[in-house]
Order: sequence, then structure tokens, then C-alpha cells
Amino acid sequence: PHLLVAGATGSGKSVCLNALIISLLYKATPAEVKLIMVDPKRVELSVYEGIPHLSVPVVTEAEKAAAVLKAVVVEMEKRYRLFAERGVRDLPRFNQALKKDEAPLPYVVIVIDELADLMAVAPVDVEDAICRLAQMARATGIHLVVATQRPSVDVITGLIKANIPSRIAFAVSSQVDSRTILDGVGAEQLLGRGDMLYSPVGALKPQRVQGALVLDDEIKRVTEFWREQGSPDYVEAFVKAEKIEPAEKVRGEAEDELFWEAVKLVVEQGQASASTLQRRFRIGYTRAARLVDMMEERGFVSPREGSKPRDVLISPRRLEELLKGK
Repeated sequence: PHLLVAGATGSGKSVCLNALIISLLYKATPAEVKLIMVDPKRVELSVYEGIPHLSVPVVTEAEKAAAVLKAVVVEMEKRYRLFAERGVRDLPRFNQALKKDEAPLPYVVIVIDELADLMAVAPVDVEDAICRLAQMARATGIHLVVATQRPSVDVITGLIKANIPSRIAFAVSSQVDSRTILDGVGAEQLLGRGDMLYSPVGALKPQRVQGALVLDDEIKRVTEFWREQGSPDYVEAFVKAEKIEPAEKVRGEAEDELFWEAVKLVVEQGQASASTLQRRFRIGYTRAARLVDMMEERGFVSPREGSKPRDVLISPRRLEELLKGK
């Protein structure tokens, strides 16, 4: 239903994604399959820009990707409501139950090329959205293909692993990385260049497979053919989500509603750290760092000095006075 692809740089991960996308473009029309592509590296999936299968332009910013994933969760919930109205359980049955003049719902495939970048910027939002989609979206015809070249536990978290049962592991550098992807060793002995271990859902042990090589020229020919057939019909809700500026940017200098809660926490703990704020308030790194910057601007914490933790310059008593004044 969903697929996790991981492997070190140069092991064939991006070529595998391209082979998968090209096979979809060969087999399915834009009316049958819609694609959402997230490419924080900006170079791997940009070649597909403008094909009619896209639901939204290729998303290159991590913060916007989190917003688009949330919009897909909303789409999933909408589809479940439609299924309930018709008394059906999944997308094929729903499309069969439609009348002749009603347009069938397409499958949606979300391709995320580098999960590590998204997890660095908005770990909570991204993990929540991916887990919700992985748990519930299969019946609605929404599928995830998630790739990363950093198979560490802070990127492929336990929750993400538990909800994405099908895995492909390319060559990795250590047994630890292999265990993170496959729950077993073996990927550290692969040869690279498309040599992979494929572990589909329900398989007792992974199969060793050689991936197909899709050349840039072949991708170009396929995408040009599809561009000639028509322009993309973007889904309005996804485009709106992609265009929304992150809350931190819109807020600018305005006070964050978490600001005083964050100051309280910093005073209690005796040091200011963006990662602590992230964990406690379940917010993205950008917002947490902005809260610390706002404290610095007001003289509540010391300026950054390399990797040293910032000192707290405001006493609990002074904070109490300020809160009373508010």
C-alpha cells in the first residue's frame, strides 16, 4: 500500500523513484492517477514539472510540503465521507457505484524524495501527516512513496516504520542502518547501482532484486510526450496549501501566542534551546528558533555563542511582574 525507500548516496535510490514514476506514466492517464511530488533537493523531480498528472506544482520547500500533506489528509477524510454516503469501503467500489455522468475519483500517489529534509524543518507536522495517511489512506486510493538517504531513527521514526510496511533498502554503510530500514541485516552487503532488498508487506524475508536503470533521456522523452497531451489540472485545495506562507513568516514581528509559555519554560529550565521548545510544544524548528530569537530581542536570553547554550537573563520574579502587567 505504501513504500519506504532508503539507501546511501549513489546507491540507486533516485533512479528507483524515477523508474517507479515512469512506469506509472506508461500505464495510467491523468484521469486515473494524480501525482504529488515533494523534492526538497530541487533537482531530482523537477523534470516532471508541467506533466498533466500533477495535482500541484512540484513542492520544493519543506514547510510548504507539510502544508500540502495536511491538505491531502483533508482530501482523505473527504473521500471517506463520500464512501460512507455510497455505502462502499474503497476506491474501486466507489468508482464502480458511480453513475455514467459522474467522474471517477483518481488514485493519488505522493512521492517524497528526501524525508530527512522535511523532518529537520517540521518533524511533528510531517510525521503526523505521514502516519495518518499511512494508517488510513490506502482504502481511499492515496498512496505514499517515501525516500531518504539518511536511514537513522530520527528520520525513519518508529511511528513511520510501523505504518509503512513495504520497504526497499539499497546499499547502506552499516548494519544499524540496515536494521532501521528492514528490521534486519543484509543491506550493508549490497553492491550499489540498483542492487536492492525488497521487503513487501507480509513477506517473511526480503528478496534481492536488481533495479531498472531509467536514463535521463528516456525520462525527458516520456515527460515531453505527456506535456504535449495537455497541461496539468491542479487541485485547488493543494495549490492553496502550497501557496500559504508558513505561519512564522506571516506573523513577522507580531507576538507568537506561545511566546509567554515558552519564556516560562525557559526560566524554569534555566537555559533556552529551540529543540526543547519543539519537543514540549510540538512545533516546527523554524517556529521554535523564532521564539528564542524573540526572547533574545527582548533581552530575556543571551545571544548565541557557537554551540554553548544561551543563558537566561530574566529572573522568575521579573517574569511574574511582566505577566501580571499583561
